[in-house]
Amino acid sequence: MKEIFIAYLWENRLFDRTIQTTDGKTIEVVYPGTRNADAGPDFLNARIRIDDTLWAGNVELHVNASDWYNHRHERNVAYDTVVLHVVYNADKQVYTSTGVAIPTLEIKDRFDTALLLRYRRFQDSRNWMACQNVVADVQRFTWLSWLDRMIVERLEFKVEEVLQLFEQTGNDWEETMYQRLMRNFGLNVNDAPFAHLARKLTFQLLLKHSGNLFQLEAMLFGVAGMLSREFADDYPLRLKKEYFFLKQKYNLAELHDSEWRFMRMRPSNFPTIRLSQLAALIHQNQRMFSRFLHAGTAGDIKPMFEVTASSYWDDHYMFDKKVKGTTKRFGRETIDLMLINSVAQVLFAYGIHNNQNEPKDKALMLLENIEAENNAIIRKFNELGIGAANALQSQAMLHLRKQYCTSKRCLECRIGQLLIRTEEGYRV
Repeated sequence: MKEIFIAYLWENRLFDRTIQTTDGKTIEVVYPGTRNADAGPDFLNARIRIDDTLWAGNVELHVNASDWYNHRHERNVAYDTVVLHVVYNADKQVYTSTGVAIPTLEIKDRFDTALLLRYRRFQDSRNWMACQNVVADVQRFTWLSWLDRMIVERLEFKVEEVLQLFEQTGNDWEETMYQRLMRNFGLNVNDAPFAHLARKLTFQLLLKHSGNLFQLEAMLFGVAGMLSREFADDYPLRLKKEYFFLKQKYNLAELHDSEWRFMRMRPSNFPTIRLSQLAALIHQNQRMFSRFLHAGTAGDIKPMFEVTASSYWDDHYMFDKKVKGTTKRFGRETIDLMLINSVAQVLFAYGIHNNQNEPKDKALMLLENIEAENNAIIRKFNELGIGAANALQSQAMLHLRKQYCTSKRCLECRIGQLLIRTEEGYRV
């Protein structure tokens, strides 16, 4: 028996209709209260009728009543507000810090044991998803409702990261967007050097030269440490000369070129190509965050990423190494990842920080207008009959998998709660 299972029973009132305190007084649960995620009693602001008296206060849960003393609640005045002690095993009478006896409800033998068996079966499961054998029985409406909650929870989780970055940038939303985008430019292989580059070469400095694409490229390639050797081609030679001038003017410092990774990557994802595309993105949009924020609709944001690397890169992936020519544009998946992992998250964080619904709604609409991601986790959900119609839903599924399924938080998941309450095969 675990406290979380007792909380599940209490919150959903899954016990006998007729319940009594350990001293025989009738209990009516008018309202079980709201779960408390912070320190203090487990459920707050409950309303409990005991015989003819209506009590308003908090509820504390334990497996054994004696845990009240193991946790030293009798010494904590915060627990003097407890009006009911709900336990599996009432092995001891408990008292407040002032010596007042607290009514106790013992739930042992007062609930359907099939609930406990189904919960334990989920907890003992070694499947990819504990409920995967019965999850197809859940109605689509129920799934969509829970995924709506998951995407908001995921974005709220990401908001903390974005707001920390916002504080580090001196409360500059343009700089925050730039640094968030830079990390995503590197995908998983070069995310660290791109983030390092963003810290060394600020967006405010790039913005001063946003009208000159060549100078943007010179600074980006130069500070990235990619112009420190000798070249044969005219393009990198001119970049190097331009960077030398800008380096002296702004006292710029470079990364070491060894930070960048080219192995086991598609050439179109090489950092050289990405840096040229980044320069084009800044040149075309300048104050990027402002443009994203004031875009008429979420659908107007995606075209802003339709940029190409400079013509030199049409037949190069690295300096001085000519290859078959192709124009280096952002691919659809790359644009989608930047919209998902940067633009939507920063817009949502801005809405939270400024208590504005419009940026949050725009972030959600942006995700809704992007195709669902195609990765191993989303493909597995598809196999289980739970398809994602768009990135809003696929992001929600990724959050569900990482934050709930892998740690088997079934009793905190609406889907898990319903399946534990329901006989197998019955659509909930």
